[in-house]
Amino acid sequence: MFWWNLFLNIFGIFVATLILIVVFYKRRYNHWKDLGIEYLQPSFFYGNIKENIHGKKALGTILAEFYNTMRARNLQHAGSYMFHIPVFVAIDLELIKKIMQVDFPHFTDHGGYLNEKDDPLSAHLAALGGQRWRELRVKLTPTFTTGKMKLMFPIIVQIAQELIKVLEKECQNVPIEAKDISARYTTDVIGTCAFGIDCNSLRDPKTEFRVKGSRLFDLNRKEQLANFISFMFPKFAKFLGLRLFPKEGTDFFWKIIKETADYREQNGIRRNDAFQLLLDMKINEETDTTDSDTMLTFKELAAQAFVFFIGGFETSSTMMSFALLEIALNQDVQDKLREEINTVLKRYDDKMEYESLAEMRYLDMVINETLRKYPPIPVQSRECTKDYPIPNTDVIMPKRQFIFIPVQGIHHDPEYYPDPEKFDPTRFSDENKKSIPQFAFLPFGEGPRVCLGQRFALMQSKVGLAFIVKNYKLKINTKTELPVRMDPVKFFTGTIGGLWVDMEKIK
Repeated sequence: MFWWNLFLNIFGIFVATLILIVVFYKRRYNHWKDLGIEYLQPSFFYGNIKENIHGKKALGTILAEFYNTMRARNLQHAGSYMFHIPVFVAIDLELIKKIMQVDFPHFTDHGGYLNEKDDPLSAHLAALGGQRWRELRVKLTPTFTTGKMKLMFPIIVQIAQELIKVLEKECQNVPIEAKDISARYTTDVIGTCAFGIDCNSLRDPKTEFRVKGSRLFDLNRKEQLANFISFMFPKFAKFLGLRLFPKEGTDFFWKIIKETADYREQNGIRRNDAFQLLLDMKINEETDTTDSDTMLTFKELAAQAFVFFIGGFETSSTMMSFALLEIALNQDVQDKLREEINTVLKRYDDKMEYESLAEMRYLDMVINETLRKYPPIPVQSRECTKDYPIPNTDVIMPKRQFIFIPVQGIHHDPEYYPDPEKFDPTRFSDENKKSIPQFAFLPFGEGPRVCLGQRFALMQSKVGLAFIVKNYKLKINTKTELPVRMDPVKFFTGTIGGLWVDMEKIK
């Protein structure tokens, strides 16, 4: 009798809990109906991202399809759900402009999970919001001025020269995986410029810096679950002390940052890199009373160096790898690009200078078309920080409303980009780009929260591509699956099976 009663009690609790969950979801799934905003019917528990959770489609692809469906209905915006969380999806470019720029005071934050107590490196510029973001943005803006970029340029060129030497050994009769070689190159660039250390991952792909850096994006099931809980229940996740990135990875970078800062300060060493620029703003917390409006605490410095790595490593290597893919697939583009590179460099005694890179207009066009077709961050997010009357409606968007801007969908909209699946750099010629509507090209975001490091990301990618195309003829290898399949697990744009190209040295 005891066991039977125990079973009934447990069963009763289970049924009651199940009923509460069902009632909770049904109430949540009335959110858009109650506001009078059109939406797609969600699946129980998953919302509108079931195919992503089951590993069938990338989140960017799902949002692009959602965008296409709602755009066909001539909607300016629509409602969707990520599990039980309502997500407002902006579709109309004028509305996107208002969210990202015109009415920015209502949308200052990216939203998302932040746990500074258990993971100090998470308090970086991209994650912070409100006044803390404003103050830090002002402090860091001088880091990427033209003068500072010129100081770092020779470092990048030196690493690109090393890239060519490595390719001479690795590309003989074997294909090169574009993402791997691009990631090794950007790891060395970011390692040097953001951390002030020589990583040597081009020479040794298994170097600790490369392994630990890759580990940040290669999450095991436990870490994926932690990320899931952090998004679904941020307060509970913070109570549990959950992190977005693996502890072994962030601990490694904290150690590297501390050791590099101490070594430079104790030995009076200075280098022309981004880390030095951050170090020059660091407060001596024991003796310095300098105005904190222009100075950084060590925790702030460390977090910014960390996000420089995350942003510069992943997005730039993604950009480079897809550019190499399209260059290998489109021989006419490759020939024209190589001709431009050789012509410009001839005017500079065959030396890559900051000014020579700026003259490579077709290279700019190739990069921009790559960013259009394969935006490294396929979805931009915002959070409504105070109630907002949605233009042309009677609806008030509530505070803390999560917002998605479907970049991939916009970049593949045939109204803005005819024949969007075609790789056509001439879309971004001086004449043609005038016809691209404002806010229809968002690889780095827009408005006050536009990516601070975009100029650096573009510079390192252009240098790497220019050196490769100048020295090698590229062809697609049969190991590359066409059309490419996007990895459904990764938030950043990635592929399944790799991007393999054959490289032949130009003699």
